[in-house]
Amino acid sequence: MSTYAHNFVASEAVSRATYDDTSRILTITFRDDGKSYTYYNVPSSVWIEFTHASSAGRYVQYRIKPYYSLRR
Repeated sequence: MSTYAHNFVASEAVSRATYDDTSRILTITFRDDGKSYTYYNVPSSVWIEFTHASSAGRYVQYRIKPYYSLRR
């Protein structure tokens, strides 16, 4: 089991994210309101793409939100 964390210093939208590769849970914290959102059944390939995306906010909008179940 491994848990990874990433701080998005260059992102205007996303502050921080954590990912647990065993449970496939991705938690994203946003800058504007400080709220965290948890997404389930996210493959590790999505985590890797997300942490390397040129726009983290846009990646969440188009590649995570539409495809993975969410809990606030």
